[in-house]
Amino acid sequence: MSTVELSFSALPVHVRTARLIVTAVARRSGVAEPLLDEVRLAVAEACSRAVEAHRRHCPDEPVRLELRGEKGRFEVIVSDTVPGDLSPEGLPATAADDEDDEYGLGEGTAELGLAVIAGLADDVEIANTPKGVQIRMSWPAEAEASI
Repeated sequence: MSTVELSFSALPVHVRTARLIVTAVARRSGVAEPLLDEVRLAVAEACSRAVEAHRRHCPDEPVRLELRGEKGRFEVIVSDTVPGDLSPEGLPATAADDEDDEYGLGEGTAELGLAVIAGLADDVEIANTPKGVQIRMSWPAEAEASI
């Protein structure tokens, strides 16, 4: 099965567009209608975390998504390009230490977002890579549909 790749500027307004595209591809990949809300929310949380990290550290770099439907699974990978280790709050350590919270979200907000993702996706892997943080999420797909 082919992979759909999407990249977008690190602006909060683009999270909605990513969510809509992912939902359409998930539906076409055979994800059951009742799961689409979970896919939509989990992807929004992962993209929002990546956008926030990029806005603080590399605003000119795009956030990247890969969408795959194969072997009865629909997989979404959200990748940022912010170097550094993931802190307990879910942002790179340098961002978590930043006291100037532009959005007034407070401590632990990104950590809550990762908990939401873990609760919504059927399978989740969060990894620090040499290029940044990668969140891999997947859900069952009922039919072997083509992307």
